[in-house]
Amino acid sequence: MNFGQAVEALKDGKKVARIGWNGKGMFLYYVPANSYPAQTQVAKETFGDTVSYNPYFAIKNVNGTVSTWVPSINDCLAEDWEVV
Repeated sequence: MNFGQAVEALKDGKKVARIGWNGKGMFLYYVPANSYPAQTQVAKETFGDTVSYNPYFAIKNVNGTVSTWVPSINDCLAEDWEVV
């Protein structure tokens, strides 16, 4: 599927990945807007007790960690997306 279809699948709560990715077990998921308790003094001074955030894409990395993810132009033009 193409990237637009992958984004729709993400918004529907599905996990997606590119067939061409080499990393075993890597996938993306959608994180909706929400908030979390401030974890640092800087966050508390800037936002108060609660930090609000915008929706974003997250990637489950090979080593089991999670990072925010931004697509490259190659990802946007790829046709090898799949629901996993």
